[in-house]
Amino acid sequence: MSERRNLPIGIQTFEKIRVGNYVYVDKTQFVEKLVRYKCPYFLSRPRRFGKSLFLSTLKSYFEGRKDLFEGLSLSETETEWKKYPVFYFDFNVGDFTDEENFRKSLGIKLDQYEKIYGVRNPNATSPADRFSSLLQQAHEQTGLQAVILVDEYDKPLLNAIGNEELIDTFRKILKSFYGVIKGEDAHIQFAFITGVTRFDKVSIFSDLNNLRDISLSEDFSAICGISQEELEKDFVPEIGLMAEKNEISKDECIDELKKNYDGYHFSKDTKTDIYNPFSLLNAFVDSNFGSYWFSTGTPTFLTKMMLDVQFDYESLENGIDVDSRSLEEYRLNSSEPVPMLYQTGYLTIKNYEKEFGSYTIAIPNAEVKFGLYKRLLPLYAGFPNDDKKIEIVNFLKELRAGKVNEFMERINNIFASAPKKTKQKCYELDCQAFVWLIFKLMGEFVLCEVQNGKGRSDAVVWEKNAIYIFEFKIDKTAKEAMEQINGKDYSIAYKSDGRKIVKVAVNYSSEKEQLDDWIIEEE
Repeated sequence: MSERRNLPIGIQTFEKIRVGNYVYVDKTQFVEKLVRYKCPYFLSRPRRFGKSLFLSTLKSYFEGRKDLFEGLSLSETETEWKKYPVFYFDFNVGDFTDEENFRKSLGIKLDQYEKIYGVRNPNATSPADRFSSLLQQAHEQTGLQAVILVDEYDKPLLNAIGNEELIDTFRKILKSFYGVIKGEDAHIQFAFITGVTRFDKVSIFSDLNNLRDISLSEDFSAICGISQEELEKDFVPEIGLMAEKNEISKDECIDELKKNYDGYHFSKDTKTDIYNPFSLLNAFVDSNFGSYWFSTGTPTFLTKMMLDVQFDYESLENGIDVDSRSLEEYRLNSSEPVPMLYQTGYLTIKNYEKEFGSYTIAIPNAEVKFGLYKRLLPLYAGFPNDDKKIEIVNFLKELRAGKVNEFMERINNIFASAPKKTKQKCYELDCQAFVWLIFKLMGEFVLCEVQNGKGRSDAVVWEKNAIYIFEFKIDKTAKEAMEQINGKDYSIAYKSDGRKIVKVAVNYSSEKEQLDDWIIEEE
């Protein structure tokens, strides 16, 4: 077995990776593309995709650290290696709980640069005025225009979601702050801003109309993350070790990695698949095809948004058609979850229709699919947070054993033990969604709202030895649900299949907030 190499998990500093002899996937060819033009850039990518590392790479380049780029693509083309004054603002860290703390966090960073470039201008009081003054002083002292790098510009806004007053306060501060990039253009050599959400053009960056958004650019689709080519070229030892540990071939290992962590596309070019680097590196370290991205946390506001709008969860896999505007912009006061699901990495581009200028977006891979479903499952049952009582393996064992009544009892116990709901909701939808998610997590083939010649059944599940037809009612009776199954002959489409057909009629009581009764019939 080969010796393990250093993999940079959690390391987002280019210098540390290069000096510490960590594995580095060369992205410096993108630095060369960017610096050809002096316009400010914006890049949106999901969390844990390497935005911070790329920004750190830019920082080292503009600081003239030629030694760090030895052997990399950029070292073959760059000849000047000037040391520019670099202003690096990292919003991954800081206190964004209120206006005072936010201003203090921003002020601390400005204090550091004021010590480097001279005494603070007493007439500059706001963060924007201080920043403007700094850019002028840096240019005057060094004779070179400044470089501005901003990491996760939208973190304060995302942290404030649910507090409209605080969002508005942060928005005004940031709008003024980023406006300096245009106002002091004569003192700026280069600017690069990253974030999760794409900017709302009538808000934060409304004055910065010279900002080039490369988030959907085909030229920069692989600027973050790891491409298939990079995986197979740069991680040969890791693939070999992982295949050996799991007793599979190297090709089988690559296929499994692809199924779990690949599938992202960030442009019209859907041929260039991108892997989630955080998950991929963790999988190599553990030699295990585990779930890593979700361990970093799923935004509560996002799953709540999906429940509040009664989101069509099936469309997550089937695909959602959107125009480019839905991918490029997100308004913080919007109740539409699709743009945020895309920008945060839960959905990705799967197809582009040139004729209509439209995109189809869907869940990228197995890791995201099962992680999201596990997060949604307790919410549909009525638990505000993840609940350990919902163990999917127990559902799977009962259904495989043909214990349908026990399966329904387990579902009912979960609904009955959940905290009481605080407002009227579509309980039929909750119950249907809950069952659909259970089957999806079990790995069975499930469809909801299945149309046949006489009507539409709520759910049909294909299991190894049986086909299950579900019909849900709210505040009626299971008998009425079964009469609908039989009266509209939902089972006729499956009688030639050869498997046992099991019809499950369910009634949900909104007063009891649990299943009231159910009937099970076999054919």
